Amino acid sequence: MGIIKKILIVLILIVAIVLTAAYFMPKTYAVEREITINKPIDTVFNYVKSLKNQNEFSVWANIDPKMKSTYTGTDGAVGSKSAWESDVKEVGVGEQEITKITEGKRIDFALRFKKPMEDTAVGYMSTETVAGNQTKVKWGINGVIPYPMNIMLPMMKMDHMIGNDLQKGLENLKSTLEQ
Repeated sequence: MGIIKKILIVLILIVAIVLTAAYFMPKTYAVEREITINKPIDTVFNYVKSLKNQNEFSVWANIDPKMKSTYTGTDGAVGSKSAWESDVKEVGVGEQEITKITEGKRIDFALRFKKPMEDTAVGYMSTETVAGNQTKVKWGINGVIPYPMNIMLPMMKMDHMIGNDLQKGLENLKSTLEQ
């Protein structure tokens, strides 16, 4: 056998092993962080359900001061959208839409990323009374990495990558509301 045939066989075997491994790897990720805020639940919930307010405490919305934001619909209501456009790669272009509200408890939203790559995810923010005037806020994002790209999921460290930004955003929220 010639050297080129041997190299081709090795390359085909490597690709086959990677594709087989990707088939058995997880395809979904779920990241959640929480914080306790020293304010009553209605104050906290009414603040976080506003997409404009979310852009005030979100780490991603504050990376690019020149980011263009547009809002459609009634802010804080199902169907309202916040769209963003930025030349900064970490921000890119996309939109967030409120898809469901359980008054005083939870806001669900769809995230649609257009640039630097097309992707979708779902997220939520929930509030729960801890004691008296304290409120626990949870912020989570869930997504899917399609086959065979899911082979990269363990190396992407989504929990660390997204989780740190969620935690910083929650700390910004706490700081704003407790002023």
